[in-house]
Amino acid sequence: MFENLLFIIPLSMGIVFSLAGFVTLKFPPQKINSLYGYRTPSSMKSDERWTFAQSYSSKEMIKLGVILSACSLFGFSTTFDNFTNMIIGLSLMIIMVIILLLRVEKAIKNKFDKV
Repeated sequence: MFENLLFIIPLSMGIVFSLAGFVTLKFPPQKINSLYGYRTPSSMKSDERWTFAQSYSSKEMIKLGVILSACSLFGFSTTFDNFTNMIIGLSLMIIMVIILLLRVEKAIKNKFDKV
């Protein structure tokens, strides 16, 4: 069962997401840069946006990492072949990245783009 890619991919990537979120939350980049942190055009428009985006994205990344890790439990209840398990596992990971981007960008827009 522990060689099931539908178990391994979501669990390992969920742990990576959570750890990355925790590290970024505890040690956020202080200045806008192109190497470390949540870097999108909207988050890099000002120092205030940058600080907000780092904090918000870190917390979201931790939450989504936990959810992704929990999705690994599906690996115990499926009987798909290895290729299908891999595709489902990678799809879950990509979906979590898309959700992260959408949620953080929406939060930035709601906070800073009020008319």
